[in-house]
Amino acid sequence: MKNKLLATLFGAALVLGACGGGDDNAAPKDDAANDNGAATTDVDAEAVVQQSCASCHGGNLEGGAGPALDKAGATHSEEEIHDIIINGKGAMPPGIIQGEEADAVAAWLAEKK
Repeated sequence: MKNKLLATLFGAALVLGACGGGDDNAAPKDDAANDNGAATTDVDAEAVVQQSCASCHGGNLEGGAGPALDKAGATHSEEEIHDIIINGKGAMPPGIIQGEEADAVAAWLAEKK
């Protein structure tokens, strides 16, 4: 009985911790063009990770309830990371971050090797 209660509480904490989405009242961010003419974004990927991912993956991406992400780019491409962010994987629910934030976080994590 204690194990069921503990599992239920842990599951609820995991789901609720993953619900730390962005600020719904934030003004939309403007895109700028870089020197190559490609669109860039003003999203601070590290800040998004701290707000939406650190509760499971650790403040230094060392892992916790979720796997370590400090070397995510060594094992996954940017596209694979983006797919995991959007669609979820294992215990990670889909869509915790979306849009430009998901794009920025996937690119940032892909650089971690």
